[in-house]
Amino acid sequence: MLDFSNEEIIDGVLAEFSPLADIPRKSGHEKAVSDYLVKAFTDIGCKVYQDEVNNVIADLPATSGIESAPLIIIQGHMDMVCVAEPGVDYDPLKDPIKLVRDEKFLSADGTSLGADDGIGVAEALYIMKNMKSHGPLRAIITVDEEQGMTGAVSLDSKYLEDAKYLINCDSENYDELTVGSAGSVNIDFNRQLEFMAPKGDRAYKIHLKGLLGGHSGMEINRGRGNAIRIMAMVLNALDEAGISYELSSFTGGKARNSIPAEAEVVISTVAEADVIQEIIEAEKESCLDKYGDVEKNIEFVLSEVQMPARVMCEEDRDSIVRLFISLHSGVYAMSQVVTGLVETSSNLGMVKMDGEVISAYCMPRSSIDAKIGEFVLQADILAQMAGFSAVISKQTPAWKENSSSKLAKVMLEVFQQQNGMPMKVETIHAGLECGYHIMKNPKLDVVSIGVNTFDIHSPKERLELATIPPQIRLIVETIGRLSK
Repeated sequence: MLDFSNEEIIDGVLAEFSPLADIPRKSGHEKAVSDYLVKAFTDIGCKVYQDEVNNVIADLPATSGIESAPLIIIQGHMDMVCVAEPGVDYDPLKDPIKLVRDEKFLSADGTSLGADDGIGVAEALYIMKNMKSHGPLRAIITVDEEQGMTGAVSLDSKYLEDAKYLINCDSENYDELTVGSAGSVNIDFNRQLEFMAPKGDRAYKIHLKGLLGGHSGMEINRGRGNAIRIMAMVLNALDEAGISYELSSFTGGKARNSIPAEAEVVISTVAEADVIQEIIEAEKESCLDKYGDVEKNIEFVLSEVQMPARVMCEEDRDSIVRLFISLHSGVYAMSQVVTGLVETSSNLGMVKMDGEVISAYCMPRSSIDAKIGEFVLQADILAQMAGFSAVISKQTPAWKENSSSKLAKVMLEVFQQQNGMPMKVETIHAGLECGYHIMKNPKLDVVSIGVNTFDIHSPKERLELATIPPQIRLIVETIGRLSK
């Protein structure tokens, strides 16, 4: 049903991906790429809708003779996480992604690639442009999946209610079929700060770096350190050692759904540098003991800096340290159903200061919605105890496995026949939009698949080119069999 060589398929899909890389599409800023997709799907022959949040819904009529086949949706998201290597001049609201292709991988020059989920969008365009025989097809390309799933939340249920099957193209391994995912909630802790003139006679910056970090869904169970929490432990150690200090700033992490690999504080004190260094070294040894061989490259850099113009009051300082130590960050419970699967976790992903407000961004996840409710209750209590306000988002629903899924059954059969090996079936701890789609149409039969991508949400992100053809052939053949 798709008579092209592997190389032709790779080139064809990348020809759809390249224009996406040219358009800045940071989460929350998708209007330009949405407009592009409206035109691209229209040019294919689709009837296209662009909703009020810039989701794109594109309907391709069935080919002659199979108009009565069930409607199948191919779904992905148009936004991406935009990060760059230190020192790389990159404005995610203006600059294109510079693609780098070698024999094995597609990557970007100094920035994240955006294959999550630009490659899924490119696949939808390629398949709808090139598939010769099919029933009615619909592409749904959502906005803002990475930050708050705004697109999935806002999507009108009428675009899901008339469909029977949905293939989400936002997973990361070509030989894995995802049939369930965790729900989550965003929790923001905010505190209005009171500043005063410093009493210390010198100031130091403590920079914690060298941690592995990683995706808080996929790598939360790998025993990695959380830089924000470790830095709070350092400040607590200074206090316990009787070292008087004042806190001027506390920042760390890049996103709520990433395990923070770095954190930084500026303090003022009367203590000598060697006294501070001694406490830091003790905390480093404690970290090496806690994290074993996982975090081998943890590094604290102590440097004397210019005295800050202002520092936080003691109450603010202590409240910040206590909250960051008290917030759970890591695995909370393992699944009692699926061996080796994280059931519930939470991640303290980012701390930033904006004027006179400090904010901490957390993301609890669970395959059991009620467990997320526990974290919401805990957040309210901890916020009150620490003098913070807690802003809690709408909860993202978990996606529970459908044991009678015909779509999963067909896709597993097709993959085995095409590749000569079984496809793994996975329930994942990361979040996908599928939970929202099923909430709006409980009868919808859903799976998630994807090509091999590595180090997503980082400047090291890369896509394995050889996994594109088997992915395309899998989707095309599955659509063909379900259309009969």
